[in-house]
Amino acid sequence: MARVKRGNVARKRRNKILRLARGFRGSHGSLFRTANQRVMKALCNAYRDRRRRKRDFRRLWIARINAASRLNGISYSRFMGGLKKANIQLNRKMLAQLAIIDPKSFSNVVASAKD
Repeated sequence: MARVKRGNVARKRRNKILRLARGFRGSHGSLFRTANQRVMKALCNAYRDRRRRKRDFRRLWIARINAASRLNGISYSRFMGGLKKANIQLNRKMLAQLAIIDPKSFSNVVASAKD
């Protein structure tokens, strides 16, 4: 069986990993084996957290809407139910922005949801 040296292919593969590991601390950014482990872990975390980010933002928006609606004398669940019955189609992101930037118009939305 002939010996396979993989010269160019192996170097390109290692350099690709080391490029991804640039900026990591200590040997994690310079030695191939440790860098490979760190890069695989980082890519797993990035994949997971791209999905988690959507959950986290939704939780944040709900907390903000809940706080703003309670200032207007209604709980979050009753507020969202009232919006659905009043056929007001504002998503949670826009409601949270409205609650922070323009509380007066948010209180108008709350008043229409209460009716």
